[in-house]
Amino acid sequence: MNDDQLLRYSRQIMLPSIGIEGQQQLLDARVLIIGLGGLGSPAAMYLAAAGVGTLVLVDFDQVDLTNLQRQIVHTTQGIGHLKVESARNTLLALNPESRIETIPRQLDESALAEQVDKADLVLDASDNFATRFALNKACFAHQTPLVSGAAIRMEGQVSVFSGQTGGPCYRCLYPDEGEIDETCSANGVLAPLVGIIGSIQAVEAIKQLTGAGKSLQGRLLLLDALQMEWRTLRLTADPACPVCRTTN
Repeated sequence: MNDDQLLRYSRQIMLPSIGIEGQQQLLDARVLIIGLGGLGSPAAMYLAAAGVGTLVLVDFDQVDLTNLQRQIVHTTQGIGHLKVESARNTLLALNPESRIETIPRQLDESALAEQVDKADLVLDASDNFATRFALNKACFAHQTPLVSGAAIRMEGQVSVFSGQTGGPCYRCLYPDEGEIDETCSANGVLAPLVGIIGSIQAVEAIKQLTGAGKSLQGRLLLLDALQMEWRTLRLTADPACPVCRTTN
């Protein structure tokens, strides 16, 4: 770690639970971020600012005017451009030392497995159950930690799945295929809500990578922003889970 890095990350290094060792772990880490929308925007920005060495950004979409209400990694000048490139520009402006890899397409099963296997942690900022289930399956197969977040209307949730034998995994939480349309375009979402949930995902990612504190593994954190009430639910492995049942 050079002098500029010691100065840039000094306020984080001062934390007893992070220190020099934890900061170096962040600098050495590779995080796969799926989705550069409302959740992925703040998560990616905080991870880049915190010094995560390599961020792999995956999103096939382009920036649209309707995105700008909540997807803060993008700007008006980015409308019409690929989200991964728009995000890359913002992240490098924030921290030029960041190594940013972009994948502007939807990953098939083999490509997803390859990226998950190379990552130290996966951050799920997608907006559909098909992607969440695919990520969960890949993370469990490669024993890669998964930080999962979701937000819709004025409600949000975050959890962490270790990818290790014994669960629970994301499929234990949602055993069905989730065909209900729960997208922001169909239901709306409060702009700061995704910032809160995405920021918590970044916190959990940093904790997971450094070993700091107690993670949300085995717990589901729920936010009702309309009433500003938080709840925490305990999660247990489902013995009938199609993903992790064989080893639970």
